[in-house]
Amino acid sequence: MIQDILNSQRAFFRSGKTLSVPFRRAALVALRKAVMENEAKINAALQADLGKGSTESYMCETGMVLSGLRHAIRHIRSYSRPRKVHTPLAQFPARSYMIPEPYGNVLVMSPWNYPLLLSLAPAASAIAAGNTVIIKPSAYSPATSAVVASIIRSVFPEEYVATVEGGRDVNSDLLEQKFDYIFFTGSKSVGRLVMRKASEHLTPVTLELGGKSPVIADRTLAARNLRTAARRIVFGKFLNCGQTCVAPDYVLVHNDIAGDFLSACTEETARMFGEHPLENPDYGKIVNRKHFDRLAGMISELKERGIPVFGGESEPDSLRIGPAIARLSDVNDTGNESLAVMQDEIFGPVLPVITYTDIEDAINYIDGKPRPLAAYVFTDDGDLKETLLRRLHFGGGCVNDTIIHLATENMPFGGVGESGMGHYHGKYGFETFSHLKSIVDKPLRTDLPMRYRPYTALKEKIIRHFLK
Repeated sequence: MIQDILNSQRAFFRSGKTLSVPFRRAALVALRKAVMENEAKINAALQADLGKGSTESYMCETGMVLSGLRHAIRHIRSYSRPRKVHTPLAQFPARSYMIPEPYGNVLVMSPWNYPLLLSLAPAASAIAAGNTVIIKPSAYSPATSAVVASIIRSVFPEEYVATVEGGRDVNSDLLEQKFDYIFFTGSKSVGRLVMRKASEHLTPVTLELGGKSPVIADRTLAARNLRTAARRIVFGKFLNCGQTCVAPDYVLVHNDIAGDFLSACTEETARMFGEHPLENPDYGKIVNRKHFDRLAGMISELKERGIPVFGGESEPDSLRIGPAIARLSDVNDTGNESLAVMQDEIFGPVLPVITYTDIEDAINYIDGKPRPLAAYVFTDDGDLKETLLRRLHFGGGCVNDTIIHLATENMPFGGVGESGMGHYHGKYGFETFSHLKSIVDKPLRTDLPMRYRPYTALKEKIIRHFLK
């Protein structure tokens, strides 16, 4: 089946239909209309898969998809135009320009944590650029995957855009095929497999992965600002029960404000989710039992080691774990590194808080780990802000906030190092799925003889003049 779909998409792409900007624009308009018409089904599916309430579903998934589609529809003509560039004098007379052209047949592999957004947002960029697309949603979010497939079927013929559902066997089959571009969002381990398989066909890839995204909370935060900082960190950490690739993974807080910071975080957590979060119908759930057990094991280990933990109640039957905040020791205490929460990305509602006294220790701690997808700096010190933004290496982030940097079509979103390669959103998504074809357009009526043999001293002198 996959081979048949891919063959039909190759034939469709070769027909040239997707090269038409009006054709692409009409496809995006139709997709946006279908998403709007299916909002109730999307909400029900996200509730079933992840326990998301309607407000969070719209804010973090449906609304962001619609915003991205609106941006693409508005700008597709300008993004698709040839781009003039300066022509060197040595190539006179001529004009130089770049033509954005689609790669061809694109595979979009999406994860379970934001199953609508991370399926349709990259697919929309690929469509805008003129590609055909196969979307492979996650088997861990089956209700949303089914809605995505239904929306795609209602808008596109299979030879243009198709959805392929299934588990690991389907993933393996897809990765054996030759695509012209692969866009993958997910874990590092699977990302390595995708890159390895893509290399067999020399297929370019974008990998949106993750990592342990740090927060630094500086002692210059005054009482009121400390409260705001805590509110924004709690929001970013516990959104979608912490199952967010750019969620704050851990906090490095200056020792002078550590007590007040922890108090503010626990109070803000209770204010947002209630004293008993598991009784809150809008508080979500962990995606499956495997991840639930992993996270519950982290909390149990913290308690067994005598580490103070606020919250973290759990309901195995409903796969729900309440927000947990743990106070670890100083950043220089190597014992922290033996804890499961400080090894791999947590990807759940557990927030370790580590203290520091010297900012150099905090910088060195972060710098000693793989480069994260995001980092967040909370400070009222402008000089410190500039120092941290210059010396810390990460995909993107915020100053005095968390996660909102991904909610814009005007900046690229992507990782660096082990947290990913490539980026998308807005113009950057269009360019990710486009090859810039460079053209020098030169008339035949005028020809400069200096480049042709036989070479003379005069010709060399002219060449040197042009190229020095």
